[in-house]
Amino acid sequence: MGKTAGNRDWTQIYAIYGIQQWQTLVFLLFHAFFFSLLSLLFLIYFDQICFFLDSFSLSGASRLTAGFTGAVTALSAVCLLFAAANFVYSDVPLQYEMAQRMVSSVSDWSCVKTALDLGCGRGILLNAVATQLKKTGSSGRVVGLDRSKRTTLSTLRTAKLEGVQEYVTCREGDVRTLPFGDNYFDVVVSSVFVHTVGKEHGQKSVEAAAERMRVLGEIVRVVKPGGLCVVWDLLHVPEYVRRLHELKMEDIRVSERVTAFMAGSHIVTFRKPSELVAGPREVRLDWR
Repeated sequence: MGKTAGNRDWTQIYAIYGIQQWQTLVFLLFHAFFFSLLSLLFLIYFDQICFFLDSFSLSGASRLTAGFTGAVTALSAVCLLFAAANFVYSDVPLQYEMAQRMVSSVSDWSCVKTALDLGCGRGILLNAVATQLKKTGSSGRVVGLDRSKRTTLSTLRTAKLEGVQEYVTCREGDVRTLPFGDNYFDVVVSSVFVHTVGKEHGQKSVEAAAERMRVLGEIVRVVKPGGLCVVWDLLHVPEYVRRLHELKMEDIRVSERVTAFMAGSHIVTFRKPSELVAGPREVRLDWR
């Protein structure tokens, strides 16, 4: 299937991490097949369909009606296939590529003793961090936090397959109340996770927004002064930036837009100041 930027075979990567969004993928492919078949039937039986529509006194517009309906079904099939392709790409290849990009935000991993991956999931980003610790000969460790014990056990399995299990610890916990002390981690990372917090209230609800802001506050609390945070997420990045302003974070950077799971996403990086000072901070946009 080709090589990644890191000279990894995609077959190997899929074998380790699998496809997480397979239910959505099956749904999209089923409906794409259905609309493709329907549009093909319109093409094959176009004259018969026009004759049938003529029986409803649509003789003047039967061909236009049938043609328009067939075109809409064909376009629907194309859109569904595109959505399915984007989900396949976003589920593993894009997450892997973005993980490499996120870990490159840290200039020297050898100085990192403690790192946190918030919402570690299958461990794509978690293992990328552990790989950097291993490459630099660091004695540090990365903690993966997830809401499900079953997920953390699965993540430990992927860490073992990647050969970085000695650098990884997984814990079950509530991201809204992190089970760690203040100023604990040198680096905090998170990949397409924060937007899922509070989704039971509805993505656009005030309650969900409040819970997402609470998570950002917890990230700031557990990272050490001078520590770096790298968050890749969907949909709500502008509100994250506003909250980071309020928390007086430094070196806030927002990456260019990347389409993931059919939605806009950005990487936000920021640093916790060694000393909090009054006054506004400017957001610097990184369009590299």
